[in-house]
Amino acid sequence: CTVGAQVTLGDGVRLESHVVVDGQTTVGEGTHVFPFVSLGLPPQDLKYGGEMTATEIGKRNQIREFVTVHRGTSGGGGITRIGDDNLFMAQAHVAHDCQIGNNVIMANAATLAGHVEVADRANVGAYSGVHQFCRVGLESFIGGYSVVVKDAPPFAIIQGNHAKCFGLNRVGMKRRGYSAETIKKLNHAFHLLLSAKLNTTQAVEKIREEIADSAEVDLLVDFIETSKRGVVK
Repeated sequence: CTVGAQVTLGDGVRLESHVVVDGQTTVGEGTHVFPFVSLGLPPQDLKYGGEMTATEIGKRNQIREFVTVHRGTSGGGGITRIGDDNLFMAQAHVAHDCQIGNNVIMANAATLAGHVEVADRANVGAYSGVHQFCRVGLESFIGGYSVVVKDAPPFAIIQGNHAKCFGLNRVGMKRRGYSAETIKKLNHAFHLLLSAKLNTTQAVEKIREEIADSAEVDLLVDFIETSKRGVVK
């Protein structure tokens, strides 16, 4: 293994053989890094000129073989950030300036282009790619071999090339302990968004009119209204 002079490794970090960690990189306690991983090296961005940028990796992450995580760029905020308790399966790639939450799973060879945001408990399926500047919402499930070029809504199943939204991930919601009432309200919201022959603005208005007292539905609406790239439908 090769560990650069500016690297900080937390307590209990384990690097298996042939790991390279470089740059201004922090790896949180209890993280396990498997062979042939590269963390904190310069980004694959032709605009990058060697400026001082950083990589932050949180606690208890599992980073499997051949994963690559690149440092940030000055034009993108200067930092690539990964939270806690994530699983990055073999050959996954996290590009410069990505922001990843907690309990995220990226399956084999899943790829995030630069500036992608991934919220807590999202899943990105094997061999899927997420376009730069896209967001992946809370609890979103992206199926394998998908190409995501718009924001993936929270709580949704996303699949295909180009990816489409197939509605609420009801099975995932049940497994994670959401109430039947919450699932019912979210399911109705997705019906209005995807199946009611309404444009997105009309669907959001209908959701606000017909569904009350649901923090999860409010989060979905806020995600749609703050999207800059549009949402997958």
